[in-house]
Amino acid sequence: MLLFMRDVRSINYFEQMKGRGTRTISADKLKLVTKTADAKTHFVIVDAVGATKSKKTDSRPLERAPTIPLKDLLQAVTMGVQEEDVYLSLANRLIRLEKQLTDAEKEKIQELAKGKSLKQMTRELIEAFDADVIADKANAIIAQIPVDERTPAKEEQARAEAQEALLKTASLTFNGKLNDHIDNVRKQHDQIIDHINLDEVIKAEWDTESVDKAKAMISDFSEYLKANKDEIQALSIFYDQPYNRRNITFKMIKEVMDKLKLEKPLLAPAHVWSAYAGIEEVKSDCPKDELTALVSLIRKVCGIDEELKPFDKTIDENFKRWIFAQNAGQHNRFSTEQMKWLRMIKDHIVSSYHIELDDLDYNPFDSKGGRGKMYQLFGNEMDSIINELNEALAA
Repeated sequence: MLLFMRDVRSINYFEQMKGRGTRTISADKLKLVTKTADAKTHFVIVDAVGATKSKKTDSRPLERAPTIPLKDLLQAVTMGVQEEDVYLSLANRLIRLEKQLTDAEKEKIQELAKGKSLKQMTRELIEAFDADVIADKANAIIAQIPVDERTPAKEEQARAEAQEALLKTASLTFNGKLNDHIDNVRKQHDQIIDHINLDEVIKAEWDTESVDKAKAMISDFSEYLKANKDEIQALSIFYDQPYNRRNITFKMIKEVMDKLKLEKPLLAPAHVWSAYAGIEEVKSDCPKDELTALVSLIRKVCGIDEELKPFDKTIDENFKRWIFAQNAGQHNRFSTEQMKWLRMIKDHIVSSYHIELDDLDYNPFDSKGGRGKMYQLFGNEMDSIINELNEALAA
């Protein structure tokens, strides 16, 4: 006997529970349960909650085509393929991707999808093959047909029209730009680590293909910067307004990085730095701070620096030259306490690329007396010192 004491909505789980009643049992073991029984010939279901009558759903996984790359699934839907496995597999990939994305990445995808979010796109892909959704839409079509004119053929045609409309709604969202962006963002977030099938070096030699790939990446990065130099203020300054480099701020550099991550995630500073290291002598490792690495790369591409080197080291070198020039006209122009302040300003420019008078009201300057202390140390030269350092260090 099987006794259902709670409802079951999954058809797989329901069939599994019923399957327990079909299990065989030896006569000896059966007699331990029911002494009068000779053999198990049948079983009885006692349904106390209506589990046998409630609606069941197929809980098969959405992923039906695990070997097909995401880019190919996107392309298939865009080109009009209307296979259930393709639609549901793509829905599954987008569900997983949506959980990994930042808010900015979601907003960019929604922009390229004409206002649709990833969740909405996923729902439309699934509903295109959802029997209930198709039936509801078909019933709305059938309701417009006079009762005496309704035939099985017309009802079947209504279901076909309903599904065709759902397929069209789901597929028309996807386009070339959206597909490329989704695939690029996915590559940025995906990281496959195989601890079982470890690689083994079987041959070591110069890889000409890697050199070609490195050159292609550098070319893509350079073209991307040039294409956006009129749109992004920092790039415009680096390319066309060298005197204004002293006015470049942390916010400006962050704007470049955010746009690069959204539109060209494969051109991450660390990747481009490695590309340069693969084709020419780069004396320094890529800076751990990605914004510092980005500024270094921009300066290299724009021709400001002949060789690729971390921007923080460039600032250090420029600071030393500036101090040397100050002392050349007046031996030991700055006192020990003044030098401590100048180094604090230099360190601030390393992390923020620029310093303003208002920055003296915040850490680390406020704990040392803020702008009042600096004025006490430098007097009327305070403003000119700040301007000179912004210009000299960003040179």
